[in-house]
Amino acid sequence: MFSNLSAGALGLSLDHPTAIDLAEKHGFGGVDPDLGFLRSLDGTAAIAEHAAAVRERGLQWGIAGLPVPLTAPAEEFRAALTDLPATLELLTAAGVTSVGTWLRPMHDDLNYRRNWVLHVSRLNLVGELLADAGLRLGLEYIGPKTFWSTERFPFLHSLGEARELIAEVGRPNIGLILDTYHWYTAGESAADLAGLTDADIVSVDINDARDDRERDEQQDLDRRLPGATGVIDLAGFMAAVRAAGYTGPVKVEPFMKSLAEQPVDEVLADVSQRLRDAINS
Repeated sequence: MFSNLSAGALGLSLDHPTAIDLAEKHGFGGVDPDLGFLRSLDGTAAIAEHAAAVRERGLQWGIAGLPVPLTAPAEEFRAALTDLPATLELLTAAGVTSVGTWLRPMHDDLNYRRNWVLHVSRLNLVGELLADAGLRLGLEYIGPKTFWSTERFPFLHSLGEARELIAEVGRPNIGLILDTYHWYTAGESAADLAGLTDADIVSVDINDARDDRERDEQQDLDRRLPGATGVIDLAGFMAAVRAAGYTGPVKVEPFMKSLAEQPVDEVLADVSQRLRDAINS
């Protein structure tokens, strides 16, 4: 596995070339691809040239966002699906190998079963297009009760449910985005990660939780840097990820507004060290 700089996940407004420079400067092993930047280049040959330059600097690609809203109204979903092949052409030209999205853990109108059927149907369509392009899809379940309990019908919000959904879709290019925060707020332990393999995991996020809140009081968009409070068993989580033989990106996504108010080099030096500690411990 490798440490990955995701500026957006840190709340930092960095253009793509700057993010690449800073990723190299601070010893990250990878950087997130920027679809907007790829679109600004002059065709797939220029994109491939850009990707080669990134690799020459010792950086791998992290994960791109899936530009298809899984729970959007039918017309919006169909339009996004129609546009997807053109986007995938840009990503494959750059050598990007995976995209990801999160699973909305509640719905005001669809009960659990109807929402499940909707996701299976749409993930089949999206997964087929991604497989044709040679890309994997990572799905992230969302754990905090303060989020999934806010609408009429809760939906899947645990590792077990996410694995069941992936199994029912049945496409080998679809796997998990694991996040320590959702793992913790879902009440899970390292035992729940046992048996996972590299083929099951597409991307990994690490964070910590506030130490002045109980598990069910934690807010999705109010986290802490990995290892900051010790509330989350980061060592146990990472040991399980290592046991899975995971080879992909690991990033930090704390949703801390204060990071954007600090000198960027100080933030990235700290984040890079926390990632190295987590990966190598």
